[in-house]
Amino acid sequence: MRVAVIAESFLPQVNGVANSVRHLVDHLVERGHQALIVAPGPGEDAHGPTPVVRVRSLPLPMYPDFPLGLPDAGLRKAVTEFAPDVIHLASPLMLGMSALRTAEKFAIPTVAIYQTDVVGFAQQYGFVGVERALWAWMRRSYARAGRTLAPSRAALAQLAEIKVPRLHCWPRGVDLRRFHPSRRDPGLRRRLAPGGEVLVGYVGRVATEKRVHLLRHIAGLPGVRLVVVGDGPAIDEVRAQAPGAAFLGMQGGLDLARAIASLDVFVHTGAHETFCQAAQEALASGVPVVAPAAGGLLDLVVPGRTGLLYPPVESEVAVQAFRDAVLQLAHDEPLRQEMGEAARMSVRERSWERILDELIEVHYRAVLRRPATPTLAA
Repeated sequence: MRVAVIAESFLPQVNGVANSVRHLVDHLVERGHQALIVAPGPGEDAHGPTPVVRVRSLPLPMYPDFPLGLPDAGLRKAVTEFAPDVIHLASPLMLGMSALRTAEKFAIPTVAIYQTDVVGFAQQYGFVGVERALWAWMRRSYARAGRTLAPSRAALAQLAEIKVPRLHCWPRGVDLRRFHPSRRDPGLRRRLAPGGEVLVGYVGRVATEKRVHLLRHIAGLPGVRLVVVGDGPAIDEVRAQAPGAAFLGMQGGLDLARAIASLDVFVHTGAHETFCQAAQEALASGVPVVAPAAGGLLDLVVPGRTGLLYPPVESEVAVQAFRDAVLQLAHDEPLRQEMGEAARMSVRERSWERILDELIEVHYRAVLRRPATPTLAA
């Protein structure tokens, strides 16, 4: 099979979309398929044996490190020369819309992956009154795809509410060998908790849309040391609000796996996650999760079994619930151990191999059986 992957973000960017695309193309090659990546921004022109065609972009005003792909003649040229059997749209935005037009013109089947809550993202950055326009634009995009895959029940419901057709649930995979309780590093723990503190960690992009300002409410809890793994535009704000925290910066590979497995509790603050891969990696590492009761986290965290949930709407009640949940786990080591074991078991069937085989053999094959990519009015 020949698969053209139109990615709104790819390496060297580090985020959920880029990470999923990397796993996808590696798996396609491993299974004997051929792939092409079209992505915005500067970067390498190949990923292993897979060519990467770079198209023009501009930085997002509120997030200048993120290159937003623009419609580009190079996309149509790259796709038509590659002659794919399927076009895979990774979190389609402007670049994805351009790819859909190409797919329709040449009757190429498409699979769209819903991965970014654009409306929630806009709300966190203070954009008011744009929700209706954004939802209409998203429906117009996803309704044109042969099949749209959402990673959680909450994400599926979002798209169903705006009447996107041909919806299916397809979660994210996790590297069960890399993210494993055996990665727990006693030396790293001694360095981060010289006084035997309980390590409570946030892992991910340190940015406004993740509501990282909430970390200040747990930074000074007795017997707890906050650990922040990641980087982003709000890092200086968090440093100022949590001066006693440990900041490990951006981590990858086995360093990231060791950092996560060495935590006692994983915390997440973002309330607009279509999935939350970092939480799944914590579960695979045997670390209980404290997170908002919203979005994809509702599929990942079983309250009282693999972690604890707190109200997602910012309020004094929610902040207190967040603190109480962290303190409950911090002061109960047997409960943490019990939840950690259940956490690992909860994702044991979520290997990337299994999830990506489902994508190829179920979802790609399904659109290949359709006569052509449908075109629907907004």
